[in-house]
Amino acid sequence: MQENYQTVAWDAEEKPLSVSDAIKLINAAAKTIPAFTVVGEVSGFRGPNSRSGHCYFQIKDETAAMEVIVWKSLYQASGVQLADGLKIQMTGTFDIYPASGKLSFKAKSLSIAGEGLLRQQVAALAKKLENEGLMDPAKKRHIPAFCTRVAVVTSLSGSVIEDVRRTLLRRNPLVSLLCAGCSVQGTTAAATIMRALDIAATAQPDCILLVRGGGSYEDLMCFNDEALARAVAACPVPVVTGIGHEPDVTICDMVADRRTSTPTAAAESVAPAISEIVVAVNNRQERLGRVMGTLVRQHKTELETASSRTRLALQNRLAVEKSRLEALAQRRCLTDPTAILDDYTSALLQTEQRLVDSLPRFVERYKTQAQTLSHRLHICGSKMLHPYVMRIDKNAASLEALSPFAVLSRGYAIVRNAGGHVIKKTSDVTPGDVVNITLRDGSLQTRVTSAEQADKADKTASAEKIDRSASKR
Repeated sequence: MQENYQTVAWDAEEKPLSVSDAIKLINAAAKTIPAFTVVGEVSGFRGPNSRSGHCYFQIKDETAAMEVIVWKSLYQASGVQLADGLKIQMTGTFDIYPASGKLSFKAKSLSIAGEGLLRQQVAALAKKLENEGLMDPAKKRHIPAFCTRVAVVTSLSGSVIEDVRRTLLRRNPLVSLLCAGCSVQGTTAAATIMRALDIAATAQPDCILLVRGGGSYEDLMCFNDEALARAVAACPVPVVTGIGHEPDVTICDMVADRRTSTPTAAAESVAPAISEIVVAVNNRQERLGRVMGTLVRQHKTELETASSRTRLALQNRLAVEKSRLEALAQRRCLTDPTAILDDYTSALLQTEQRLVDSLPRFVERYKTQAQTLSHRLHICGSKMLHPYVMRIDKNAASLEALSPFAVLSRGYAIVRNAGGHVIKKTSDVTPGDVVNITLRDGSLQTRVTSAEQADKADKTASAEKIDRSASKR
């Protein structure tokens, strides 16, 4: 754009200008600049104004910024929803507001030129973290309704920490406040906030307040840092955020366990007012009293009903037992105890008489059966034993024929030496040996005086004689 400014000159020796004249002079020079079109990013948006409906904000690029005014009629006609970070295109002229001397760009046309780079980056990061589940409401940690220990992570040099301290002291002086200082603006702010979160979590408070006062969208960019957002989500202590003002929403707000609009609102959300607690306690006390009264009356009625039913049941039970006792008392065993013995005595005598009458018959019958059985057993026994008796007699005759005692009965003898061995030859003894001679009816003990051997002819004759005797047997 070509420079076409009209130079306004005045004599320096003339009377000094008033502020109003100076503003008029400058404004006249500004109006010489023709209308032009500018493209930039919205920052610090305020509007529409609640009374006038006008919009006030800055438009900026990487190195510069200027104030902008959009009148209500133009804003409504444009159909554009202005917000921080939005990239817009405007045509207009410069103007100076006399009351403040502020130079502003008054827009005459307004259109969207595209979203701002910062807002695009933040939107992409928010989508990424949402897909990872860091913003899932089911994963939000529970924050106690009444926190007794609260840690605040913010700048210790600003007014925010004092606002939080005053709010907690006003609402509930019983709350213990811990402070962890950090930077809340700039390129290194995210790292200091993460370090402050670690320090605060080490103290194990009931919750942590991550707060900051208002500012432009760029001022709040440190709270859109990905590493900081992950640190907030992974913090072992519930985190409550109160960053900027109501329209300001950062990534840290999205991943925090609770988001509030301002630092003061964050402090109020974790510390109910003492008056509210007193009212709640009194209300609960009153409700508890009413409930207890109702329960007591209900249980009293139930107890009285149960007592009446128990009394009636006992009376009925006693009447039944009384009838049973009276019926038992009428029994013969109780009215005449000896009657039982008389009955048993009579029954015993009758049984005795029946037993006496039946014994002879039983004895006679079993005697006849026993005789018959004995005869049958005798006959059967004889038949069964006859073969065995014959075999025994035969074996006995054989044993008798072979028995040495049968030989002894015919005049023979058995001679044994002192050791008990049978002497078969004369050479088995020597004169002087003591021998034992077994006879048919006893034994003799004698001493050998001499031993003579028989002739061979005599031995042979004796052997033949013995053989003939064995053949006959």
